[in-house]
Amino acid sequence: MRSRMTATIGAAALAATALLSGAAAAASPTPATATATAAAPDIPVANVKAHLSQLQSIASANGGNRAHGRAGFKASIDYVKGKLDAAGYQTSVQSFSYSGATGYNLIADWPGGDANNVLMTGAHLDSVNAGPGINDNGSGSAANLEVALAVAREKLQPQKHLRFGWWGAEELGLIGSSRYVSGLPAAERSKIKGYLNFDMVGSPNPGYFAYDGDGTSGGGGPAGSAEIEKVLRDYFAKINVPVEDTAFDGRSDYGPFIDVGIAAGGLFTGAEDYKTAAEAQKWGGQANAPFDRCYHSSCDTTSNINDTALDRNSDAIAYAVWTLAGAGGTQQPGEVVYSDDLEAPTGWTVNPSGTDTATAGAWERGTPQPTSYSGTGLQLAAAGGSGALVTGAAAGADAGANDLDGGVTTVQSAALTLPADARTLSFSWLFAHLNNSGADDHLRVRVVGPNGSTTVLDQSGAAANRAGAWQTQTADISGYAGQSVRIVAEAADAGGASLVEAGLDNFKITK
Repeated sequence: MRSRMTATIGAAALAATALLSGAAAAASPTPATATATAAAPDIPVANVKAHLSQLQSIASANGGNRAHGRAGFKASIDYVKGKLDAAGYQTSVQSFSYSGATGYNLIADWPGGDANNVLMTGAHLDSVNAGPGINDNGSGSAANLEVALAVAREKLQPQKHLRFGWWGAEELGLIGSSRYVSGLPAAERSKIKGYLNFDMVGSPNPGYFAYDGDGTSGGGGPAGSAEIEKVLRDYFAKINVPVEDTAFDGRSDYGPFIDVGIAAGGLFTGAEDYKTAAEAQKWGGQANAPFDRCYHSSCDTTSNINDTALDRNSDAIAYAVWTLAGAGGTQQPGEVVYSDDLEAPTGWTVNPSGTDTATAGAWERGTPQPTSYSGTGLQLAAAGGSGALVTGAAAGADAGANDLDGGVTTVQSAALTLPADARTLSFSWLFAHLNNSGADDHLRVRVVGPNGSTTVLDQSGAAANRAGAWQTQTADISGYAGQSVRIVAEAADAGGASLVEAGLDNFKITK
């Protein structure tokens, strides 16, 4: 993300352009939300962080940065392109010259969808010269990449055509994205009905901001931007995380798109500005400290990432792509061959191997009573109905009364005989903790068959407040079709004493 001084110039330019392009903006079609949308998958934060590790390694091997004109940037482009090519994308690398050096944009198109109705998401891939740029903007680039790979894994057939972009030389003034937009013929430009921008989505002291598409806090964006903002906010409403507006102030790559009347939106977790006391009360973290203490510095490394913010924003990107692209297309829901809403006993067994070590908060099927601590919601009511699997259902006198303590607790389903065409397992889950948690704390779910097992959910703790939020996990279990399997869940307070809560609900297996 560019400096605020550059942003002031950009904002003035946007204002001038708005006077010239207002008619085009008013005519821009509103992105339609699909009426029958396939559920977006959970984006594994471990996968996103693996991309960040690769970008860090590239920077470390190339003078400590991934800046425009440097070998580290070209290596970053090559890394992302290789992943997309292997996943079946149609990729192109666009070169441009700026400040005596060659820069690159990477464009990736997912085959199919209405070519006259394009939804595009983008993130800048370059860093500043001073450091590796892992939050700014490896975070947005890696999340964008993993969502694109999820599209391929899910074999998505959306109504709209999907296009992903990674921009060069953003830090020098939105050069790459400007060259892309200005180089499009008018007919091609008009096909882009919405652009989603993700620049810094893992700030270490994060806020949760969405670009102000509807103008409630300022000027808003071109027609259709309000719908994009609403979809992004809808996701965070589902996980009970409040969101504040951030202005279209010209600091990132949405600028060239809104200049020509293309609807835009996106997410942002904060840069050099300081988090207020009110924002710290709302989101946790440190008041009167920068959202990103390593902004544009050498310390913007893989240790400069808040995993919870990165996870939430990656999932929000997927939700927006699935929703705004009309995901579902001709896909039909599979026939349900197993479901368990935990409203009645169905054979789940706690501590099936007799090896659990938890001293409190063992798994139980019950009616979970909501708990919270200093504004951080921990245990929630069931995801559906009144029953769920939960680590200590009763609230007790305070949030720490019936949380998981002292070690590991496991719970196992009854044996499930899968038909030969079984394909997908889905379930709701939550994992919450306070900042006394650590990486040893976890929630894991496995499918266990006669010849081995597959982990379908793996969430680890961290030294940060993580509010409880019901999310949906899906997994391909076609490898177990025709076999007798069990679902096994394990939760652990395995480090020092931590306040940890976990829950599971709404299991379903479909053909």
